[in-house]
Amino acid sequence: MDVVLGIWNAIFNNVIAIPAIFIGLIVVVGYILMKKKWYEVAAGFIRTVVGYMILQVGSSQLKATITPLLNGIQQKWGISAAVMDPNIGMAAGQSALESIGITTSFATIALLIAFIWNIVLVALRKYTKIRTLFTTGHIMVQQTAVATWIVLFLLPPLRNIWGVLLTGILIGTYWSVFSNLTVEPTQELTEDSGFAIGHQQMLSIWVVTKIAPLFRGKKKEGEEKQIKLSGAAKVLDDYVVSTTLIMLIFFGVVMVIIGPDILAELDTSWSAGVSFGVYIFQKCASFAVDLVILKTGIRMFVNEMVESFNGISSSALKGSIPAVDCAATLSFGNPNASTLGFLFGALGQVIAIAGLLIFQSPIMVIPGFVPLFFDNATLGLYAEMKGGMKALMACCTVSGVVQVLGSAAAIGLFQLAAFGGYPGNLDWATVWLAIGGILNWLAVPGAILCIVGMLIIPQLQYRHHKDTYFQMEE
Repeated sequence: MDVVLGIWNAIFNNVIAIPAIFIGLIVVVGYILMKKKWYEVAAGFIRTVVGYMILQVGSSQLKATITPLLNGIQQKWGISAAVMDPNIGMAAGQSALESIGITTSFATIALLIAFIWNIVLVALRKYTKIRTLFTTGHIMVQQTAVATWIVLFLLPPLRNIWGVLLTGILIGTYWSVFSNLTVEPTQELTEDSGFAIGHQQMLSIWVVTKIAPLFRGKKKEGEEKQIKLSGAAKVLDDYVVSTTLIMLIFFGVVMVIIGPDILAELDTSWSAGVSFGVYIFQKCASFAVDLVILKTGIRMFVNEMVESFNGISSSALKGSIPAVDCAATLSFGNPNASTLGFLFGALGQVIAIAGLLIFQSPIMVIPGFVPLFFDNATLGLYAEMKGGMKALMACCTVSGVVQVLGSAAAIGLFQLAAFGGYPGNLDWATVWLAIGGILNWLAVPGAILCIVGMLIIPQLQYRHHKDTYFQMEE
C-alpha cells in the first residue's frame, strides 16, 4: 500500500498538481492516439504547456492588480472575516482535517477515486449520458480538499477509508454531471469549439443561460440589435480601450475613495515619485494588459486541447469532451462582457456584505479575486450572449450576492470560520451548500441521495434532445 501511495503521490505532485503539465500530457495521449509524428506530439505538448503558463501569468497578474484594491477596501472600513478564495479555502480545508487528526493524504486518495469515477462514467456514456472529462487539475486539488473536510466533518463515523471512498464518488459525480451541463451553452458561446467548462460555477452557467433570454422581451431567438458607434464613441470598439475606460470609471473611483496613503502601504508596485493620478491610470490599464496576456495563452492551449481530444474521443474514451478552465471562454463572445460581468459581480458582493454588516451577521466574508473575477466574468459572457446587457447586469449582480450570502451560510454550516477561508465560487455557495445540508440532515443516506440525484440530471438532459445530444462525437 505504501508503494502504491508513493507512486500516486509522485504522479500527483509532478502531474495533477501542475495543470500545465497535466493538460499537456492529455494532449500527448490524444496526439499519440491520432498517430501523429513524434515531433508533432512534442510540439503540441510544448505549445499546450506554454499556452497554459501564459494563461497563468495573465491570471496571476490580474490578481496582483486587483488584490491591493480589495485589501484597501478591507482596511479602509476595518472588515475582518473569512476570505472567499479557492486557494485559501483549500488551505482551510487541509487545516481543518489536520485539526481532527486526519492526514491530508485522505484528500489525495479521494481525488484519485474521483478522477477514476469520472472516467468510468464517461466510458459508460451510453448508459450514464455523461460526455465530459474534467481536466482542470488545480481545481480538482482545491475542491477535493474542501469536499473531504465537508464529508468527514458532517459524517464522523466515516473518518476512515469508507469516508474517502464516499468523498471520491461524490465529487467525481459532481465533476461529471455539472461539467456535462455546460456542453450546449459553451458550444453556443464558442461556436462549436469542442470543449465544456470544468471549474467552480458550472451550475450557474446553465442557470444563467435559462434565465438570460427572459431579458430579451419579445425578440425572436437569434435576433440582435446592432449598435453602431460613430465619432469619438467608435474607439469603444477597441477592446483594450474600452476595458481601460471601464476600469477607470469604476475602480478609479474606488481607488480615490480608498486614498493614496492606504494604497501606497498595500501596493509595492507603486513606484516612488509616481503621482496618484498616474498610478490610478497604470492600474486600470494593467487590467487590459493582463486580459490580453490571458487570452493569448487561452488560444494556444485550447487549440491543442480540442484537436488532441479528437484522438481521445474517437478511440480511448469515445464521444468524450474535455471540461477545461472557465478562463478558456474569455476569448469568445462580446469582448466587454467579461469586464462588465466582473464589475457587476463586485457590485452584488458589496450589496451582500453591506447587508451582513447591517444585520450584524455572526459570520463575515471578504471577497477574493478568483471567485469575484472568474465566476462573474464567465457568467457575463453567457448572460450577454443569451439576453444582452440587461441580462448581464442582473445575473452578475445576483451572482455577487449569492456568492457572499451562500458562502457565509456554508462557512457556518461547515465551521470553517476559525480556519480563515472558503472557496467562495458559485458552486460552493449553492451546490455544495445544498449537499452539505442534505448530509447534515440525512447522513449517509443523504450522500447516496445526492449521488443518485446528480446522476439523474444527464438522463433528463438526454431526454430533452435525444437527436443532437451526442452530436459532437460524430
